[in-house]
Amino acid sequence: MAAARRRVSVGLGLAGAACAVLGVCLLLVGPLIIREQVVKNVRIDPNSISFSMWKDIPIPFYLSVHFFEVVNPKEVLQGAKPVLNQRGPYVYRELRYKTNITFHDNDTVSFLEYRKLFFQPDMSNGNEEEYIVVPNILMMGAAVMMENLPNFVKLLLSGALAGLKQEAFMNRTVGEIMWGYEDPLIDTINMLVPGLIPFKGKFGLFIELNNSNSGLFTVNTGVKNISRVHMVDSWNGLKKVNYWRSSECNMINGTAGELWPPFMSPTSLEFYSPDACRSMTLVYEQSGKFKDVPIYRFVAPKTLFANGTDYPPNEGFCPCMQSGIQNVSTCRLNAPMFISHPHFYNADPALVNAVEGLHPSKDQHALFLDVHPMTGIPMNCSIKLQLNLYIKQVSGIIQTGKIKPVVLPLLWFAESGSIEGSVLKQFYTNLVLIPSLLDYLQYIFLGLSVLLIISAAVTMVMSQDHKITESLRLEGTSGGHLVHLPCSSRVT
Repeated sequence: MAAARRRVSVGLGLAGAACAVLGVCLLLVGPLIIREQVVKNVRIDPNSISFSMWKDIPIPFYLSVHFFEVVNPKEVLQGAKPVLNQRGPYVYRELRYKTNITFHDNDTVSFLEYRKLFFQPDMSNGNEEEYIVVPNILMMGAAVMMENLPNFVKLLLSGALAGLKQEAFMNRTVGEIMWGYEDPLIDTINMLVPGLIPFKGKFGLFIELNNSNSGLFTVNTGVKNISRVHMVDSWNGLKKVNYWRSSECNMINGTAGELWPPFMSPTSLEFYSPDACRSMTLVYEQSGKFKDVPIYRFVAPKTLFANGTDYPPNEGFCPCMQSGIQNVSTCRLNAPMFISHPHFYNADPALVNAVEGLHPSKDQHALFLDVHPMTGIPMNCSIKLQLNLYIKQVSGIIQTGKIKPVVLPLLWFAESGSIEGSVLKQFYTNLVLIPSLLDYLQYIFLGLSVLLIISAAVTMVMSQDHKITESLRLEGTSGGHLVHLPCSSRVT
């Protein structure tokens, strides 16, 4: 019996030791295995599992556009405050794909990313044939651009505008404003002031967005250094842009805005936006989960569009007006265009109060990026920007009436997308479920090893106790035979 217990004890001890070894191995090697798998799959390598997803993004993206209709155009011409009515959203499905993919010897790859947009009537509040009253963007923009030209040039333009029956506000369809319309004013301006608007043909706010690319990006592949993967090496062959007044503001920082290096820290992330003509920095707000996948949420700091007075590093983006808007005229053909958050969220209250109909809200108008920190892959995002036009009365151009200077919102848009369906399932299984199982297994093995070793020790002690007890019993039995005499031998 004691021998059997000793064998059981030895077996339990060996099993406990084996579990301890497995637990320690998983504890030490498990994270290395996971890290190696992440590194292998997030780098830009034709042999990696994720390469096809990087090349042809399977995530559904949607562009939602909201227009600001001017309700009182005649009164605005007389100096009244503009009253705005938000229309939309007009929703478009985005298909993104990369072409001209070229790998270089210095651990970089170049590509062009194209976007195709498809109108989604069932997701929209309205259709592209609806008419909306908005500022005559070409005319009002050209008027402000010509403000400092000689009066006779402005009078010539004013006469030409009258002949073309151009007015300060126009009533056009959503489709025309978005994708372009023929306007004889383009040829007239080019004739009177050559080079003022260096383009011909149609004019539309999104005419260059559909079936077009955002420039030639060259980014790091991460094959040699995973911490540099997706970081921009150059854009259109440039290491810096030349739109702004300081070297810092002209820097091309971060990634192309789709993916980031893995193993992120909860601090900030950067990306270069060709639409905004600048690099942007978002800051960590909080940790959370998106459909059970852990994420870091990054948001825009209040200083993103602050003017140089409120935030000196932004001085290079000036000439500035109020905080909360950024002058993008230098990269938008010198037109008096400004970008901001929708409804002037996080902007100087004077901008909101200059018009009626704006209701800034963090929930509706703040941009965010939810990124899986282990891989640097966005799980859910919504990038929101507003396009604004600076309009005013310009002496010599009678069509501008008595319009008071105002930064007038034209529209705001949100580009949104999230991982879902089979892509989300594969992501969750490979990068959340399996690592979690490995975590649980290492603690299960370690816990089991402790129980088994304790059980082995208890069994060994019990075996020893039984051996001692048996020995004492045997000794006691042997002593009784020496002192007890048979009855027949007793002396009476």
